[in-house]
Amino acid sequence: MLKQRILTAAVLIPVVLALILLPPTGFFAALVAIVFVGAAWEWSQLAGSRTPIGRGIVAAIAAAMLLALLLVWTPGLLTALTLAGVAWWIGCCFWLRNFTFAAAPNAENRMLKLGAGALVIVPTLAAAMSMHSSDHGHWWTLLGLVIVWFADTGAYFSGRYFGRRKLAPRISPGKTWAGVYGALVAGSAITVLGAYLIGVRGTTQLLGLAVLGLITVGFAVVGDLFESLMKRHAAVKDSGTLFPGHGGLLDRLDSVFAALPIFAAGKLLLGL
Repeated sequence: MLKQRILTAAVLIPVVLALILLPPTGFFAALVAIVFVGAAWEWSQLAGSRTPIGRGIVAAIAAAMLLALLLVWTPGLLTALTLAGVAWWIGCCFWLRNFTFAAAPNAENRMLKLGAGALVIVPTLAAAMSMHSSDHGHWWTLLGLVIVWFADTGAYFSGRYFGRRKLAPRISPGKTWAGVYGALVAGSAITVLGAYLIGVRGTTQLLGLAVLGLITVGFAVVGDLFESLMKRHAAVKDSGTLFPGHGGLLDRLDSVFAALPIFAAGKLLLGL
């Protein structure tokens, strides 16, 4: 499995780098929106849409929402949607602690899960566009993803070698507190290093970014756990099979969906 993950990452990383660093914001956002429509297709299955027609309808609705954002976006709208995403993920912290979906699938559960999908996908695209269109935006957007990548790597190795105490055994039995600590250290360190390479030199801003890195990684864990809860209720191991060793689009984006709005909002708060 580790070998598959490494090989898949070796193919995906150059593609993602080109996607972020080369095109202007409009083209970048359009490509991301296409990826997110694919994620909506997978989300619809986790929400209980079992037929291709049902999943296609959900994907079409997601495409319409994302297209509307691409056509009418303004800096103020992007900020508002990013903050809506932040509010959603803060709410998820309490959701994961105190709430579970009903065990038996029903229409109310499906609509609740599909509505959650809109609150996950649209604000993430808004956050990505907000960062990408700012000063040094290509590099800030890349840093937002690199934080998640490094945190995931730190969590994997620290959890593998030091993991004893389970984080949330009822939701995701494989995750440990040691993995979380490794993710926090790796994510915060790369946040400061990446910001320094971009050109941030103020001590106060770098300290603020170190804290932002910790918060971003914390919410990335929340995003991962939320998708794990969705998969548990859908009785599936992965959201899809698109990436060998990595699962589907949602399995690669679950942490990103939570991390990017938090990181983008924190960047604005720090005046960067």
